[in-house]
Amino acid sequence: MIDIQYSAEVRAAKDAGQPIVALESTIITHGMPYPQNIEVAAQVEQDIRDAGAVPATIAVLKGKLHVGLEADELKSLGQAQGVAKISRADMAACIATGGTGATTVAATMIAAHYAGIEVFGTGGIGGVHQGAETSFDISADLHELAQTPVTVVAAGAKAILDLAKTLEVLETLGVPVIAHGQDKFPAFWSAKSPYAAPLRMDNADDIAKAHATRRALGLPGGQLVANPIPDADQIPAEELAPIIASAQADADAHRITGKGVTPYLLQRIYEQTEGRSLTANIALVRNNARLAARIAIALTKTA
Repeated sequence: MIDIQYSAEVRAAKDAGQPIVALESTIITHGMPYPQNIEVAAQVEQDIRDAGAVPATIAVLKGKLHVGLEADELKSLGQAQGVAKISRADMAACIATGGTGATTVAATMIAAHYAGIEVFGTGGIGGVHQGAETSFDISADLHELAQTPVTVVAAGAKAILDLAKTLEVLETLGVPVIAHGQDKFPAFWSAKSPYAAPLRMDNADDIAKAHATRRALGLPGGQLVANPIPDADQIPAEELAPIIASAQADADAHRITGKGVTPYLLQRIYEQTEGRSLTANIALVRNNARLAARIAIALTKTA
């Protein structure tokens, strides 16, 4: 068994049976510069508290799996250099070798399930990259959703991906894709994509009941709750399309591959939108955290 280092707040919440929401840590180490990364992480945690749940930011620090970070640990992680970006393939190696790693969607799901946490709020999941028919670049997040029973609240998949292929893979893997409050699958910075969502639910209670029903049926895997960014915060899809295409062309020209693709594209889009993409990203993460908290609260009533 791997020992989990719980923050005092998360330990108290577990002992009291309070609703807990898992949070990833790559947004802290790979998403934005210090001190903005710490400020946003703290803000998202507070959004969850204000909604009535307890936040549990997850990371590996010096070979220890942390579920919930104390304020000094969060600040230290936000300033650390050379932090690994860990997923299913390298999470165990990071722990075994005493490394420090920030968790992606897949790794956060693994840690959340191990810690008995059933709801996770994030920005956007990974998926099928453009040109995957030749590169085979498909995020481990999709397979994690198919096997780890955690409900993931995200603003869809990142808009830099091939959304149509991402939805096809999720269908093949048997992952429920639930749009919250609309019929279209959201596109991260944009509230709607051209693609219909397979399922729609309009409230946290129904989403929690669906999670509990999957558990009762013994079905493996989790749910993807696709929560659209609020209209006031979005960047219209038609405005983003040429920017994303340009960023992808740059990545191809520079032969950026593997884990380097997403951060490269996000940086180029940040530059071309003059920072608006980051502002929208923060808004959607906070919006997802609030919905995740409501789902976690609803789940405590189904137990």
